[in-house]
Amino acid sequence: MIPGPLQMLLVVFIIILLFGAKRLPALMRSVGQSVTEFKKGVSDTTDADTGESDTPADTP
Repeated sequence: MIPGPLQMLLVVFIIILLFGAKRLPALMRSVGQSVTEFKKGVSDTTDADTGESDTPADTP
């Protein structure tokens, strides 16, 4: 179920009330950096699963 425009405005209003308008840009920047780091971690894990890692595997 996709939230409608009224629900989205309500969520944005609550976020502004909780964090304040001055701290909101820093909060969004932090969220963006977190998402970027998460995507890097997921792609690193995917590369390791397919055998495309940068480090050689230990062979007996």
